[in-house]
Amino acid sequence: MKFSQLYQETLLNDILPFWERCSLDTQYGGYYTCLDQHGKVYDTDKFVWLQARQVWMFSKLYNQVEQRPSWLQIAGLGADFLKKNGMDANGSFYFSLTREGKPLVQPYNIFSDCFAAMAFSEYGKASNDEEFKLLAKNTYYNILKRKDIPKGNYEKSTGIRKLKSFALPMILSNLVLELEHVLKTEEVKKTIDTSVHEVMEIFLQKDSGLIYENVQLNGSLHDSFEGRLLNPGHGIEAMWFMIDIGVSRNDLALIQKATDTIVNILEHSWDNEFGGIFYFMDAKGHPTQQLEWDQKLWWVHLETLVALAKAYEHTKNSKIWEWYQRVHDYTWTRFPDPENGEWFGYLNRQGQPLLTLKGGRWKGCFHVPRAMYQCYRSFEKIETEQ
Repeated sequence: MKFSQLYQETLLNDILPFWERCSLDTQYGGYYTCLDQHGKVYDTDKFVWLQARQVWMFSKLYNQVEQRPSWLQIAGLGADFLKKNGMDANGSFYFSLTREGKPLVQPYNIFSDCFAAMAFSEYGKASNDEEFKLLAKNTYYNILKRKDIPKGNYEKSTGIRKLKSFALPMILSNLVLELEHVLKTEEVKKTIDTSVHEVMEIFLQKDSGLIYENVQLNGSLHDSFEGRLLNPGHGIEAMWFMIDIGVSRNDLALIQKATDTIVNILEHSWDNEFGGIFYFMDAKGHPTQQLEWDQKLWWVHLETLVALAKAYEHTKNSKIWEWYQRVHDYTWTRFPDPENGEWFGYLNRQGQPLLTLKGGRWKGCFHVPRAMYQCYRSFEKIETEQ
């Protein structure tokens, strides 16, 4: 079977049917994400960024793959729920809600807003609803207002050790491409320019070729738990965002630099004993704060497959293809659940399921279907050229 066929059939015949069958809350709106191995709901709380990601996913598939009325209906189930319940009086998005939509956790996490903006933008396009497009734009500008102090009143640190996080410029580089149709061209250009500079010149280290999760405000490194932290999956995911930007701008140097960075991170973070990519690492090899550092996570491996597929599509680099095959073999033999559908999210270091859940507080209808979609599109182009 061709890779394009494998990804497309898995998306359409396995992953999407699982979420269509198990996650829809037709009584209160939105989606259940806490699903056990068989797809049974084990907790009804609703986590805003997972709600938003599922809205985006079904809207994107409706816009890009096939205009199935059921996909638009599913997206609308979440979009209406979020519009009604997701925001506080300032337009910032809560972290979690009850099943009915009452707020549980305050808007301390700006990523709820980022995914809400993506969701409303894509759903606005799918439904041709101007109200959702405007909501997407307003949410985006609210994110920009909060970006220097994203947690606002909920920030725990005293400010004595000022570090900035990789996560926000990384996500903005992707978010602004998703919002191109609702933002002015100069706004898109400005945010992309800033994000590319931050990602590729500040957080990407010239000497090691690795991306650090936190740096000091002047861009220098800090010798502390936070300052030495590496999150390989984050860095690799950001590189496929950079490749997308490079393609949109016909910037071959950016595509090549992103490709080189993918290889650098993989060579550093691959577990040579058991296979797979470490979740967290300390840049100096010290013990990490994160006790789950050696787990093998679904999203890390899926984002790596996307990044490698895109890098190979645009460079035909033989080293990239070797890495693709290695990561593909590891991922496809361990994460899918052939009996019950969908993928396991959390493996131990040895590659066995640590938790058999299909969804929870962090895993929802996003990384698996998005990777299936992105990879099948890349492999269609690769296979056509071959």
